[in-house]
Amino acid sequence: MRMLNVAVIGCGYWGPNLVRNFNSLSECDVTTVCDSSKDRLAHMQKLYPYIKTVSAADEIFNDKNIDAVAIATPVKFHYELAMKSLRAGKHTFIEKPMASSVAECRELLGLALEESLTLMVGHTFIYSPPVRKIKELVESGDLGGIQYVSSRRLNLGLYQKDINVTWDLAPHDISIILHVLNDTPVSVNCQGKAHVSMGVEDVCNMTINFANGGFCTIQSSWLDPNKIREMTFVGEKKMLVYNDLEPIEKIKVYDKRVEKPPHYDTFADFHYSYHYGDMYSPYLNQFEPLKEECQHFLDCIKTNCKSLTGGLEGLKVVQILTAASESLRQNGVAVSLGDLG
Repeated sequence: MRMLNVAVIGCGYWGPNLVRNFNSLSECDVTTVCDSSKDRLAHMQKLYPYIKTVSAADEIFNDKNIDAVAIATPVKFHYELAMKSLRAGKHTFIEKPMASSVAECRELLGLALEESLTLMVGHTFIYSPPVRKIKELVESGDLGGIQYVSSRRLNLGLYQKDINVTWDLAPHDISIILHVLNDTPVSVNCQGKAHVSMGVEDVCNMTINFANGGFCTIQSSWLDPNKIREMTFVGEKKMLVYNDLEPIEKIKVYDKRVEKPPHYDTFADFHYSYHYGDMYSPYLNQFEPLKEECQHFLDCIKTNCKSLTGGLEGLKVVQILTAASESLRQNGVAVSLGDLG
């Protein structure tokens, strides 16, 4: 197959990382970048003198030589740009979250299927060594059945204007949890507060309930003194802590659990036992997840295979985010995912 020509729309915070990683892969050329800011385009031109810069995305969609488009703009532009990209026959990569609503995600997914195009969402952590190892440990049964998952993604800023902290930070945690547990979420509760910008919650606590009775909690904040990126998976046999800020030992597995007595006749006979064993940190291969993700996008285009983070996975994350928003509006009541259609 010939070299694929890739264009990137959005050269603000994340777009340059996509340009850098796609540019490092031998199967593609980044031929064009687009942004509304002349300063950002001048910066990209300085870094990559041979790349064409444009201020109008339609120039990319009308270019017959461009095979694939990566979209790294604010969420409110995802749907419109992705629809134009797919209608122009371009394979399309969208940064998370996939779109602003469930209906928009369904339209994008349907169009991609209709046109036989690869549609992929940038849930980068799915391609990271720690998450791959966590999934391996869970699927092997090493932790036992997962009883619950607790996640904290906290820092001071970066404040967004068009989405709240749940839509900004929680897609990472939601995508990881859905990927690792491979279970069906059924309802969502969410509570939060806007302290700095009216109507834009900067602290939120979400609970996702699953079909098998399991649940997970996700705490997201732009208003915390410390940057925290931590997930805890509590299994029947062992417990696992994933701290993404650790330089080397990002995963630690604890041989700890609570055991109930198999049988007892009286309350006096009933005693919980607490098992305390060793802790170990499994070895992780080191590579850049974003580069792996970009390579996966190209592989899916070339082989027409299903992506790990395709349109369906992007839709599921947005379903949960939408339910969380509705729960916030109703002061934290449980919102069934089945009610979203």
